[in-house]
Amino acid sequence: MLKRIHPTLTLLLLAIISYGLLIPQLGFYWDDLPMSWIRYQLGADAMTRYFSTNRPVWALLYQITTRILPHQPIYWQIFALIWRWLGAVVLFAIGKHLFPKNPKFPLALSALFLLYPGFNQQWTSYLYSHFFIVIFFFLISYLLMLRGKTIPALIFSALNLWMMEYFFVLELIRPFVIFTSLRAEPSSWQIRLKTTFKLYLPYLAVFILAVLSRLFIFNNQVYQIGLEEETTASAFSVLDMLKNVFASLWVTTGAAWGQVFQFPVLSTDGPRTTVVYIMVLLLTGGVVFFTREENNHTDQESRAEVKWMLGMGILLLGLAGPPFWLTGVPVSLGFPANRATLSFMFGVSFLLAGLLEWLPIRFRHILIVILALAAGRQFLWSNEFRRDWVEHKNMFWQMTWRAPSLQEDTIVLVNEQLEYYADNSLGAALNWIYAPDNHSDQINYVLFYPTNRKTLSLQPNTPLEYDFLAGKFLGSTSQTVVFYYAPPKCLRLLDPEIDTINKLIPDDTLLRDAAYISSSKQILNESGAVMPHAYGEEPSHGWCYYFQKADLARQYRNWEEVTRLGQVAFSLGDYPNDPVERFVYIEGYAHTEDWKKAVELSKLSYKVSKPYVGPLLCKLWDRIERETDASPEQVETLGEVRSEFECIP
Repeated sequence: MLKRIHPTLTLLLLAIISYGLLIPQLGFYWDDLPMSWIRYQLGADAMTRYFSTNRPVWALLYQITTRILPHQPIYWQIFALIWRWLGAVVLFAIGKHLFPKNPKFPLALSALFLLYPGFNQQWTSYLYSHFFIVIFFFLISYLLMLRGKTIPALIFSALNLWMMEYFFVLELIRPFVIFTSLRAEPSSWQIRLKTTFKLYLPYLAVFILAVLSRLFIFNNQVYQIGLEEETTASAFSVLDMLKNVFASLWVTTGAAWGQVFQFPVLSTDGPRTTVVYIMVLLLTGGVVFFTREENNHTDQESRAEVKWMLGMGILLLGLAGPPFWLTGVPVSLGFPANRATLSFMFGVSFLLAGLLEWLPIRFRHILIVILALAAGRQFLWSNEFRRDWVEHKNMFWQMTWRAPSLQEDTIVLVNEQLEYYADNSLGAALNWIYAPDNHSDQINYVLFYPTNRKTLSLQPNTPLEYDFLAGKFLGSTSQTVVFYYAPPKCLRLLDPEIDTINKLIPDDTLLRDAAYISSSKQILNESGAVMPHAYGEEPSHGWCYYFQKADLARQYRNWEEVTRLGQVAFSLGDYPNDPVERFVYIEGYAHTEDWKKAVELSKLSYKVSKPYVGPLLCKLWDRIERETDASPEQVETLGEVRSEFECIP
């Protein structure tokens, strides 16, 4: 019977249903790419340098885990899920120890914690698996303390405090946890306070040591908690801080859980995703319904217990906020800033579980609905990550088709299209692909979003230096290639003669300005790029493959190859999603004196958007005139197209 399933298995089923269904199709995201590339490609010493100014003790954990797991997304996805689950299991045990008369509460608490929708970055697995390990250290120290295992509890408390700052201040909840565990003792509250202080004293000593070490040893810009934050806080008024307090409390409670009511949209998510979403709701609801427990205490006892639950939640929320409130840092649900909600989810889970416990029994099935919707919301996010990984892979596969090799010290510019990647994320992937044998601290390539690099010069001959922490890139803007990527359009190397006036490229990408310095000279027609195993098998050769190969042939003025590839591409029955994708074939047919075909393709592109495409075609045909031999057919064709496209002489 399902009712006999142990709560740890219930939590595992919830974790798999919510986070694990799409694991085989997920990849590396955001900081996963640069951090894992540094460790696996540049080596353990490079990772040490990377963390030397950023949580150096935490780096030791990475050194251990990366010796166990290979550089493959699926292993890290499973690893992150396991640690997320283990944290929930330990929280269940803590809840059971603190509230033994409320068998429903520990499962509700741990399930709400497990599925908390304020945080949607579970699938950034390489990075956050290590967050979840620290969360496990934090929680297991409390469970061991409650079971009288002081020495191991102190060790795990120290690991949490020294590794990272996210859960540092939360350590101050410990005396309240101790006092709560003693509430059933027959002694007076004064005696319980003395006992609490006595039991807390060794943990207080560890906490003070951690504070001192952060002030005087690990006192770099990223790591320290102390005087610098207090100085920063002075710049904010009390009113500003209060606004930040209330805003962050709302964001991490009401707004975070309000996201569970964001349902799939059939027109964008598709019927398959919608059907799986409904299955996730039903499975989650079924697992929770058939494994629920009934309380065995009176209403009066229940009310008394709920006060302790709510008190725990309020205190945890209060302790989660100071690192953000004192520095004026807003807490957001946006990506990637919602990582800040991790420190709030302990308090939110206690508070919500306590409020649900307060409700009359007939309303307590609301928990099932809330958990089912939270699981569904997490599944929808996982599908967004899946789609982003697909687009990420397609971008780099197309890049390697267009640019089989890149000269060293090349700068790559591209628009900000992928949702779950920063430009330094893609820069790591670029080096992983184009410099697979480079294990030094001299980095070969960088990739930037022009919109994200306000100080980046878009003028030629400007030196550029970029610090990856584990190594440095040195180059010049004269060694730049610029790509535009807007799926389902093909990735496209921008043409400085045409794309500087291409209004089909949005203004806010800044790529039209960047196109002035784009040069194909950095692209070599030789084997160099190696797609890592994580990127899977090469996609089937469709329109974009032949477009990239034709554009590469155009670069080397192999016009016969361009037209040969064009014949194959047009025979596929596919078509370009960007009218400019026909330009390479227009140019190829013109150079091979198939003027009729060149004009035919030009007219097809022109029909897409006459005011936008017309000026581009005029530029293209100006170049064709300049680079082809004069003949009666050429002169006649030029006159026809210039009249058709209203080109200004």
